Amino acid sequence: MFQDFTARTEPQNGPPRLAALRGAMAQAGLAGFIVPRADAHQGEYVAECDARLEWLTGFTGSAGFCIALMDRAGVFVDGRYRVQVRAQVDPAAFTPVNWPEVKPGPWLCAALPAGGRVGYDPWLHTRKEITEIEAALDGSGIELIPSANLVDAIWPDRPAPPMAPARIHPPEFAGEDSAAKRARLAAGLRDRGAAAAVLTLPDSICWLLNIRGADIPRNPLVQGFAVLHDTGHLTLYAEPAKFSAELRACLGPEITLRPPAAFAPGLRSLSGPVQVDPASAPVQVARELTEEGTAILWAEDPCILPKACKNPAEVAGMEAAHHRDAVAMVEFLAWLDAEAPKGQLTEIAVVTALEGFRRATNALTEISFDTICGAGPNGAIVHYRVTEASNRPVTPGEILLVDSGGQYVDGTTDITRTVAVGPVPEDARAPFTRVLQGMIAVSRARWPRGLAGRDLDALARAPLWMAGQDYDHGTGHGVGAALCVHEGPARISRVSDVPLQPGMILSNEPGYYREGAFGIRIENLVLVIPAPAMGDGRDQLAFRTLTWVPIDRRLIETALLGPGERDWLNAYHAEVAARLAPHLSTPARDWLHAACAPL
Repeated sequence: MFQDFTARTEPQNGPPRLAALRGAMAQAGLAGFIVPRADAHQGEYVAECDARLEWLTGFTGSAGFCIALMDRAGVFVDGRYRVQVRAQVDPAAFTPVNWPEVKPGPWLCAALPAGGRVGYDPWLHTRKEITEIEAALDGSGIELIPSANLVDAIWPDRPAPPMAPARIHPPEFAGEDSAAKRARLAAGLRDRGAAAAVLTLPDSICWLLNIRGADIPRNPLVQGFAVLHDTGHLTLYAEPAKFSAELRACLGPEITLRPPAAFAPGLRSLSGPVQVDPASAPVQVARELTEEGTAILWAEDPCILPKACKNPAEVAGMEAAHHRDAVAMVEFLAWLDAEAPKGQLTEIAVVTALEGFRRATNALTEISFDTICGAGPNGAIVHYRVTEASNRPVTPGEILLVDSGGQYVDGTTDITRTVAVGPVPEDARAPFTRVLQGMIAVSRARWPRGLAGRDLDALARAPLWMAGQDYDHGTGHGVGAALCVHEGPARISRVSDVPLQPGMILSNEPGYYREGAFGIRIENLVLVIPAPAMGDGRDQLAFRTLTWVPIDRRLIETALLGPGERDWLNAYHAEVAARLAPHLSTPARDWLHAACAPL
């Protein structure tokens, strides 16, 4: 079983740990200290040894940070976590802060007098983060101070760093060998006048070297840093014990493997200009280079965009993984539809069963994130993780939200379905249908090449807006090919200005959440493709759907659907049935044909 259901934190642990942190702050002469949900690699998920925000506050979400002062401690979270944070932190010690509406700089200006010194670990923050805070503090007399990590100093049983073995990512799934990737990126460095580029994102390094690992739960990553030189040679700073002799031979002579402790000295030995990503590289990288007088070229991680634009082999692997995953999902949904109305299931039972159906494919290597399975009001917690303490019965007359995914050697999946359990709650039909309309609108979209996710985001929200409703998360995120389920740089969001390009794979997942009642989300993954020619022949892009699993027709208020929306859904369900029926058990096949009947 990949997923466990133990509560990782307890609110009562927060106050004594906060008191210890304040003691360390006093000894260091600091009025405050920033504790991010981040490691030195700026990944969304962190190893146990880097879960400092979780250890200190009790908050387990995948984004946020705490600013601890002597008289208050703000836990900054976005709209996905505002219900969750209130249940996980001690309100007497920590105050939830709505972020990004409230930014850290203005919050500090209001909370501290002039002369306040706020510490931060320069290995855990990017230049972009620190620059933005410093700009907001300008003229306030408050100063940000690079510091040793004070949480590490008070964490007595901090876990050891991960040591999972690295493995080769097969060439038939990578679609391009590492030497070719490195040569292509090195040519780009030479064109920009850079002698080298610093890589700090593990998924960039894994993509570039065609390797995978298991250092981070749910993400097939090898933790490490790298420097790509303009010759195509690469120095990899990772634990040598993770690399077998076979893997080292596969990497070849142009890859030099050194331990992580050699990274900072290695930076100081570089000749410039050195390309550094201000949005992902730790502040300390620039500090090491600057102290040696090495010129820095601030530019995006050179792997980010090529990794996001999947090649044909990666697309084929993702399609194969999605087909396999869809068969498991339909077997699961057929089982759920038979068992849930009996009133004997719990959220944990549902999560366990779903993982079992994925395991039955004999191809699952991991789940791609902890399954979100919210019954009734728990569905309104956007990133809800069921524990033994929160486990809720799946009750007839409610709706159940299940957001899940699998990691396979050839691809990564992410799918959400919201289903009725027994009698359909009438107050859920209209919002479910509006969410479905938004998902269909994105699925059907065509747009001029050059537009970004922010230009499409409103398509998903418009039906909800017309009813005075909305959701507090993005409409879609990028997805890696047998890599991280959340991948940059593109997303469908009102703040995303990255132009969409062919080969990008994104989620399409509008939702609606009524606190204390239910949550609704419908999610498919989609591939950006050149749009078929029509009209006056303008250069346009479109989406091709990768996820083929029925959407619960019982929750649809059919009168709200327009003819085009109805036609799209009927065509989608016909395609689902054609693709999956030959691969299902007899009970699941019978269920599928009923679930895919035309409206």
